Amino acid sequence: MNFASIAFFAFFITVYGLYWALSRPWQNRLLLVASYIFYGAWDWKFLGLIGLSTILDFFLGKQMYAASDPKRRKSLLLVSLIINLGMLGVFKYFNFFAGSLVSLLTPLGLQPGWPLLNIVLPVGISFYTFQTLSYTIDIYRRKLAPTDKLEDFALFVSFFPQLVAGPIERASHFLPQLMSSRRLTFEQMSRGSFLILLGLFKKVAIADGLAQSVNAIYNVSAAGTVGTLDIILATYLFAIQVYCDFSGYSDIARGLAKLLGFDLMVNFDTPYFAVNPSDFWRRWHISLSTWLRDYLYIPLGGNRKDERTTYRNLILTMALGGLWHGAAWNFVYWGLYQGGILCVHRWVAGAKPSIRPAVTLTDKIRRACMIVGFFQITCYGWLLFRASSWSQIVAFSDRLFFHPTWSTPTIPTPSLAALAGIVLVLVVDLAHYLSGTSVFYRIWPIYRRAALYAALLVVLLMGLSNTGNTFIYFQF
Repeated sequence: MNFASIAFFAFFITVYGLYWALSRPWQNRLLLVASYIFYGAWDWKFLGLIGLSTILDFFLGKQMYAASDPKRRKSLLLVSLIINLGMLGVFKYFNFFAGSLVSLLTPLGLQPGWPLLNIVLPVGISFYTFQTLSYTIDIYRRKLAPTDKLEDFALFVSFFPQLVAGPIERASHFLPQLMSSRRLTFEQMSRGSFLILLGLFKKVAIADGLAQSVNAIYNVSAAGTVGTLDIILATYLFAIQVYCDFSGYSDIARGLAKLLGFDLMVNFDTPYFAVNPSDFWRRWHISLSTWLRDYLYIPLGGNRKDERTTYRNLILTMALGGLWHGAAWNFVYWGLYQGGILCVHRWVAGAKPSIRPAVTLTDKIRRACMIVGFFQITCYGWLLFRASSWSQIVAFSDRLFFHPTWSTPTIPTPSLAALAGIVLVLVVDLAHYLSGTSVFYRIWPIYRRAALYAALLVVLLMGLSNTGNTFIYFQF
């Protein structure tokens, strides 16, 4: 079920009506059943996978916490890592690595005969795998005590608002909420409703409205025939599309959770106002970037040793983070690119780069120039992310940097809703950035708040004419 669908609206209203009529234990049981129905609506056959991961990590966590022998605790953690990452590897990466190896060996005259797997990627497997692994790793580190109730842990893993595309929640943040009573407040209702409206506006009006224009350039078979302006425009539009698509999902997920009495972590914080790559990763997909930091970068050694080792850790972490996004080489290139610019920034800015507050007019102009400049660097990364092949990356890069052709753009004009939405989302994000809070609108006069709500709703309704698309991050 897609959030932006009548089917999901009917599903949520039904669950919501029953939810607040029940006590906490039965609320959790209702949400657990609803979450499995929600996930099973994509493909019921994959319910076994999420069930296996849940049961496995629940009992491994309890045994790990009770074990006093460090070797036994490490062995139990390895079982969790091997089985969870093994399932992720088989379903998501087996065909990718097998096919890549065939492509590598064929020019050498070798013809491996192993078959590829005819399987469908389970929706959201990357998200819930990382979520369950954070639980067992935190128990192993003695940072978390396991829950005694399987149904609470199962709901932590499968909570439907964030199951398919995050945020990737930590057990230390979310499990206590599941195990305590909750009540709906006016603040939760108003904030949750605004987040749902904002998320649907981003997805339906902007992301779906830009998809056709972006696809018209990035889906061409003869990449060498595409003009420079078309590449630039399509890449800028994709930067907006992927941001509105993914942050829109996160907004809706957080809004739905608030209506149910829960608080999910913030996943985006005006990322296109970042001034450098380190700042960007503090603002973009925060639940993933902090997961990679805590469970990969720091265990590798982080920046505790020499600079050369730190650069290696940055590159490896971001390359694996890129691969997490999908089983394709362009995601690996994107991850390597992100790791590379992080290393360059660290080398230029020093070991502890800081962002000075912009106080004077000169500081503000400098900050604005840094934002605009880094956005160009970010957008080239999105070219790598969106490209359909290495040959397209080479052809588009050649058009941009070595052999530009300034012919009249042929890219289809986005829908009116998307164009209006881009202006409006820029206003919203700018107000968020300048105020330093996502609830900037609460200090506005009532007439200005009403105008904002009306504008979001009107553009959302305009966007209903756009061709609907699944959320981009569903494939990850």
